[in-house]
Amino acid sequence: MSGTSTASGLGWPEALPVPASMRAMLFRRFGPPDVLEQATVGTPRPGPGEVLVQVAAVGIGRLLDLTARAGNHPYATIEPPHILGADHAGTIAALGAGVDSVQVGDRVAVLPGVACGTCVYCADGRQEVCDALTVIGTHHPGAYAQYCVVPARNVHRVPDGITAAMAASLALLGPVAANQMTQAGLRAGQWVLVQGASSALGSTTAAYARHLGAKIISTSRSADKRAAMAAGADLVLDTNAPEFVKRVHEATGGRGVDIAVDNLGDPAVWDTTVDSLARGGTVVTSGAFLGGRVGIDLRRVYSDCHRIIGVRTGNPAAVAELWRQVENGFRAVVDRTFPIARAADAHRYMEDDNSLGRVALTVRPEDWDA
Repeated sequence: MSGTSTASGLGWPEALPVPASMRAMLFRRFGPPDVLEQATVGTPRPGPGEVLVQVAAVGIGRLLDLTARAGNHPYATIEPPHILGADHAGTIAALGAGVDSVQVGDRVAVLPGVACGTCVYCADGRQEVCDALTVIGTHHPGAYAQYCVVPARNVHRVPDGITAAMAASLALLGPVAANQMTQAGLRAGQWVLVQGASSALGSTTAAYARHLGAKIISTSRSADKRAAMAAGADLVLDTNAPEFVKRVHEATGGRGVDIAVDNLGDPAVWDTTVDSLARGGTVVTSGAFLGGRVGIDLRRVYSDCHRIIGVRTGNPAAVAELWRQVENGFRAVVDRTFPIARAADAHRYMEDDNSLGRVALTVRPEDWDA
């Protein structure tokens, strides 16, 4: 047997006896995608409060994977050899002491942010604010491997009928999108602007807000991507178009948007984001990979009653809400998948800016020889 669930065809491995060693895709030095290599390493064992996940699929992130592999991660020090892989999905293979929330054989998705669980923020349900927050695949060995150890509180059972690749694509981005919209106070019928909506997070946020009844304005600098996004938005615009703000106000009856999501951090884009806001509107940001320092007119912020909210990641409430909406039909945008053996090709594909939505690696037994 291959260890793959052929009956469902959804890409989930069956629970198998845990071997002493496993295959992993790691890098021993920083550099281009070709530094990724297969290796045999010891299979990790779950400690108290932890579970061992037999990985089925793992998402690829620009910061958490591409930037980290290149040696340019701005927030963390990574020492090779290192195994990447943050948001992932798989089958519970073993339980650590004291774990009774899941069982061996359960199909789960993993939120990669590991909070301390004891600080004032964690006690308030705001684990994303935890001072001690670490990330699987960055501060801990990740899921570019057959098995990964994670805290039991970080896993969520996946409903029937969801593919492993979809579950991995939802595992992190879904809770971030849910947290963004919850904190922004989204109501059905409101206008939401998503800058850079072709990205994995941007596409998930736009789809999630639309699922909740919002009217969507999606943006991209790429004409091809704008054409591909047309079916999922009420209006699609070029981020850099000279009449961008005018088009937004025309579409919204002169008011502007109620919520704008700007994960880019580009000063010029930021200005158009704020100019597109309605009075009382909210900007949400969960990234700044194109810059980070932008200008803010405080007189305008208070006179127009604007809010600016930073959302670092998801939290337990956002995870629960995300998977409730999945049961109600929500799905992320999955661009394509690559077998784990072709991880370097997947990284190159993303570096060439070809993707529209999430790119994931499948990690079934046969995917190591593809």
